[in-house]
Amino acid sequence: MNPIKIALICNYELLPERVGGMDYFFWMFDAKCKKKGIQVDWFFPNQSQHGDYSKLTIFNSNYQNVENYFLDFCIQNQTTYSFIITHFIELCTPFFKKIKQVSKAKVVAIDHNPRPIDGYPFKKKMEKKIKGFLFSKYIDQFIGVSNYTVKEIISDFGTQVRSKTRTIYNGVVIKDIKVRTQRNVIHPNFLVVSHLRESKGIQDLIVAVSKLPSPILSGIRIDLFGDGPLKDFLIKSVHQHKLDSNFRFMGSQPNLNALYCQYDYMLQPTHMECFSLSILESLAANVPVITTDVGGNEEAVLDSENGYIFKAKDVNALTTLLEQVYLGKKKIELNTRAVIENHFSLDHMVENHLALLFNNKF
Repeated sequence: MNPIKIALICNYELLPERVGGMDYFFWMFDAKCKKKGIQVDWFFPNQSQHGDYSKLTIFNSNYQNVENYFLDFCIQNQTTYSFIITHFIELCTPFFKKIKQVSKAKVVAIDHNPRPIDGYPFKKKMEKKIKGFLFSKYIDQFIGVSNYTVKEIISDFGTQVRSKTRTIYNGVVIKDIKVRTQRNVIHPNFLVVSHLRESKGIQDLIVAVSKLPSPILSGIRIDLFGDGPLKDFLIKSVHQHKLDSNFRFMGSQPNLNALYCQYDYMLQPTHMECFSLSILESLAANVPVITTDVGGNEEAVLDSENGYIFKAKDVNALTTLLEQVYLGKKKIELNTRAVIENHFSLDHMVENHLALLFNNKF
């Protein structure tokens, strides 16, 4: 039997200041592959040496299109792969047909992408259906990172992909996440961990906080971790609503695993989500999550058990929840770590992805 050699194509920028769950997944997956004698070539838009990336065999496209770079690499080097796996690459495009023209490898496409809260416009829905008809045949296995994602893949590209689509949940490094041992029932503190863009709904949180009664506003504190294109707008909005003493913008932090435990609750008012690693990390730190009813959120957060769910964009509902939690009228008593240990660990995620390489059914 020929040794397994695989290529992973990831449209994922490697940033030392932003080390998240996917970075840990890439590192552990590579290490486990090597232990099994599997050779892995990684294709990223850039090169980096932080963390364990120095141990990976990386070919970087120098910020050019990573898909075209990979195709050119295959043609020039006549490399033979057993599997070609994509992360953060648009599904059902001509790229997948071109892969099959240069390689006999089995193709596995991982879908991490959230969908708009109101769905796609009619024109885009039709375009996806057509792409599914034309190009889904060139993908041997579709993987969604939540049951929600699997449902959306089938909805987007057609029922013909149902039989070759399955869920592999994202996972987090449990052992590195420090645990909060005592939760404040009255006057808890809050954090947000998010990329600062409109779809994450931080603007809703600011408005929701502005509607809180004055006695609560005199004490409530929310630390916001992350950066993004909406940062200046959000800072301005905080100032306009006279909430400068309530919000702190903390920027991107590489040591979030050690910071979650300093808070009582995490807030995630997102409008669209696939399956959030920050939710898993927060729960693993025994920090309940207040989030919206979108994407795969409700597959990890059970309302009133390990957090609270509210309707996306419902500012008044969020205001009410914040008030009740802050005053101790609502409280989560469960240790939220156990469910993450049992179902959403990085070890589980890696083992499930490795199993794909030994699956003879596709």
